[in-house]
Amino acid sequence: MAALVNASTKAAAPVTLLALGDSLTAGYGLPATDSFPSQLQKALQAKGRAVRVVNAGVSGDTSAGGLARLDWALADKPQTAIVALGANDGLRGLDPAKMEANLDAIVTKLQNAGVKVLLAGMEAPPNLGPDYGQAFRGAYARVAERRKVAFYPFFLDGVAANPALNQKDGLHPTAQGVAIIVGRMMPTVEKLLDQVRP
Repeated sequence: MAALVNASTKAAAPVTLLALGDSLTAGYGLPATDSFPSQLQKALQAKGRAVRVVNAGVSGDTSAGGLARLDWALADKPQTAIVALGANDGLRGLDPAKMEANLDAIVTKLQNAGVKVLLAGMEAPPNLGPDYGQAFRGAYARVAERRKVAFYPFFLDGVAANPALNQKDGLHPTAQGVAIIVGRMMPTVEKLLDQVRP
């Protein structure tokens, strides 16, 4: 009987999904309820999934910043994680090779902790030129391939450069923009969650 009770309790426990990112994850300029983690959690729960999404987004964070605070983020003991860092590396024109090394270290550390990872890519600002853009874009794909993790090529897909879906700064999505991001990422996120065995 005790075994049955323990099994049912375990089945009912929500999966913890860590959203490790920058202002795009933190929900810059938005009420907390409209942030990416909050909208993602609501959308997953609407599909009947018991998931708790932890907002580990820090505005202004680079890939190096995300790596530096990863131990703190792991205190929530997530089973899954979305890594969405690098936008600020691009805005500052930082070396894509260093970003790649940071992302690789983040993913490796998460995997070593038994966490299933989804890596979300970013695009570099076009004013930095095609060579930089290619190196920047390729960093994500190489890490995803090297570490064999789920990959969503562009976090802002369908939202970037659309004034109707971004705040006045042109960089951060509105609540409607976040909803589109969540909707587009949902199939990939659900596949990630399916990797977690009860």
